[in-house]
This record gives sequence, C-alpha cells and structure tokens, in this order.
Amino acid sequence: MSSATMVDPSSEQQALDAYSLTVSSVVERVAPSVANLRVVSRRRDGAQVTVGAGSAIVLSADGFLLTCAHVITARRGNGLRNGVASFLDGNELSFEAVGSDALTDLAVLRTEHGGLDPAALGDAEALRVGQLVVAIGNPHGFTSSATAGVVSALGRSLPAREGATVRTIDNVIQTDASLNPGNSGGALATSAGSVVGVNTALAGIGLGLAIPINHATRRIIGALITDGRVRRGYIGISAAPRPIAPAQRDRHGPGDVVEVSQLVADSAAERGGLRSGDQIVEINGRRMHGVADLQDALDAESINSHLVATVLRAGFEHKLVIVPTELPR
Repeated sequence: MSSATMVDPSSEQQALDAYSLTVSSVVERVAPSVANLRVVSRRRDGAQVTVGAGSAIVLSADGFLLTCAHVITARRGNGLRNGVASFLDGNELSFEAVGSDALTDLAVLRTEHGGLDPAALGDAEALRVGQLVVAIGNPHGFTSSATAGVVSALGRSLPAREGATVRTIDNVIQTDASLNPGNSGGALATSAGSVVGVNTALAGIGLGLAIPINHATRRIIGALITDGRVRRGYIGISAAPRPIAPAQRDRHGPGDVVEVSQLVADSAAERGGLRSGDQIVEINGRRMHGVADLQDALDAESINSHLVATVLRAGFEHKLVIVPTELPR
C-alpha cells in the first residue's frame, strides 16, 4: 500500500476525540435545562395516574418551560394536563400548563418554584444542511439521553390540526439524530450549545424532526406566556402554491403565488371579492410565495384590519380589500 493511501491512526483518533468532546460539551451545557415530564390525570376516585411522558426546555429561571402541545393535551377534548418535571440534579417540581398552540405543536408550562437553569435559545435561520446537532430528551423515560447527528434538511412542512382547522408547521428541521417516544419537547442544540429546535414525534413517521426556534416561534412563546393562546386572522380559503405566469414575472418576480382553491361561504375572503382560481401575489405589498407567507400575514394584528390583496385573475391584476376575522378555536 502506498503512503498516499495510508491513514494515520493518530489523526483518526484526534478527529474522534474532537467530535466526542463537542457532543459531550453540548450535553453538559444543555442537559440541566431539559426536564423529564411525567404527565398525570386524576381518576374518578381522586387518585392521580401517569398518562403520558415527554420532555421540556427551561425558558426562564423563574419556572417557565417549553414543550410540545401534544405532550400535555388530553387525548379526548382540548383539555391540558399537568404533572411533574424532573431535572438532572434530582429536583422534582409540579408544573401547570400555561397555554398551548396545537397549530405549531408548542406549549408553555410553569413550575411551582424558580431557580431553574434556562437554556440559551439560538436562531434556526442560521442552520445549514450538514451541520452537527445534538438532540437531548427523555426517550422511554430514560433521563437526559443524547443522540448526535447532522441537519438532514431544512424547510420541511408538518401538518397540524386544531379542531376543524388544519395548517402546516413550516420550516421544520429534519435531522438524523434518533428520536423516540419521550423525546418530544426536548432540545435540539448546535455544537455551541444553543437550542435551535424543539424535538417532536408528532409526525410518527420515524424521522428526526424539530420545530424551529426563530422569530415566529418567539412571538408564539410570548403570546402563550402572556395570553395562554395564540390569536390568528382568518379569511376562509383553501389554497396551494402555484408558479406565477411568465407574463407576470417582470412585474412581480419569479417564484410561486398562492392560488385559491376553495372559499368558505360568507367568509372574509368571499365578502372581499376573492374567487376560486384567484392567485394572491401580495398582501399589503408583501410578496406571497406560498401558504406559509399567507399564514404569517394573518397574525393577531391582522384581525379586523383592512388587508389589500393583489390578485391575478384571468391575466389581469386586481386590488381587493379583505378584513380577516379571528380564527375560531
């Protein structure tokens, strides 16, 4: 074997050591900020029984935790469960649900005492495919288990439902870090120890998926802490992305638009003049490239406000004024 094809064993050992040190340092930094949740319910005879398990991330020293909505939501109805949060140092604290949002699969909890070690939240917008990430949680009740991998893909979509409302959770992170039942609500962290995602097993398809921590997520967390819920605008359409017509690219740029497939009778969209087949290009001057852009535009501030929609219909451009109502719960 020529020297050109020989591998220096010491270099392999050094690389392995560097990788191991990185992962172990992330675990040491983040694991104290990840709780093991035991979700309980009270029986008719008054006894408490464990009905579920999961993980949660410490948001603040005074006791706020972040987890997945499906971890604490009762299987029947929309009730929220309480329970006990256990930490790496052996501390066990009762928690109560502050609020949840099934349409992003996020929920905020609060423990009975403060003095917790909050995680350092990062920004998932800075992630790159191939980047090292570490998932920390409590699969099958095993406290502070860690799996390492890389970011496999970005920008995935995950369906979510609340009552009759179906939306997509956008910009979901896909990793090859193994996730199992109990990991939901746990932390996905970078090599720097910043939490950039909330692990979720909502899909149930064996993929490592995480809800991103970004500007939109932070707004949702803030709304859950202050109001216990997330308010959204509603115009009453079903829609899908469609490529913009070549004749319109010079004016509006390339990429997709949002095509209306169905309208709810007497909805804000119908009252505003939208029709099936219309293509929404802009809302209040903001380019709509897909359903996620439309969902972002229909935030709490859009409720009862006048939105100007730029619409393409049969090759002609129209300006319509739509006044969203509040998305029913």
